Amino acid sequence: MDNRSRAILIAVAILAAGLAVASAIWDGHYLLLSAVAMTLAMAPLFVRFERRRLEPREIAMLAALAAVAALGRIAFAPLPSFKPTSFVVIVAALAFGSEAGFIVGAVAALASNLFLGQGPWTPWQMFAWGMVGASAGWLRHTRFMKSRIGLCAFGLVWGFLFGWIMNVWSLLSLPDAFGWELVLITYAQSFYFDLAHAAANVLFLGFFGLSWVRLLDRIRKKYGLLESRSVRR
Repeated sequence: MDNRSRAILIAVAILAAGLAVASAIWDGHYLLLSAVAMTLAMAPLFVRFERRRLEPREIAMLAALAAVAALGRIAFAPLPSFKPTSFVVIVAALAFGSEAGFIVGAVAALASNLFLGQGPWTPWQMFAWGMVGASAGWLRHTRFMKSRIGLCAFGLVWGFLFGWIMNVWSLLSLPDAFGWELVLITYAQSFYFDLAHAAANVLFLGFFGLSWVRLLDRIRKKYGLLESRSVRR
């Protein structure tokens, strides 16, 4: 098992353990513990990325992409869930890899919430957008992700998956009323917001996805950005 797979498994294990504690032991502290669990789940991925030998220009590129993703979310704030944020995260991952995609997604969520509001939902958004980038990076060399239809399908699926992840946070915020009826109501009410997110992904990826990936790929090759290097021990 390579280090990347090990980091993902550790992250998932920490997340599962944290949520289990939140739901079974510490009654009344669901939101706090879920936020802590999400933060710990992301830690192995951040640590692995930090150990790479990065040059200043590579950090600048990732910071710029995260800023574009965050500003896109802020600019489209009047349109609930219809944002270009996931689009930027996906194309960043396709050009620079899964680790870069995860960092861009997580930092974009954190940075944009400085303007839109921080709270116990922030680690969940960081994790969800980070996984959008990580999963896009894992599939970057497949024929599926190199086609316009594949990109749009990927964005469509993640438009709903993102909302479903955030619905878990919503359910944890109402522990006293938790039940299957509440689960169904929560997911039903989020449908139109998830659909708007999916529609935005399909629109932006359909019109701009391949051209952005080609542009970022040319930049990566020209300046040798985020090439495979050994990690610091």
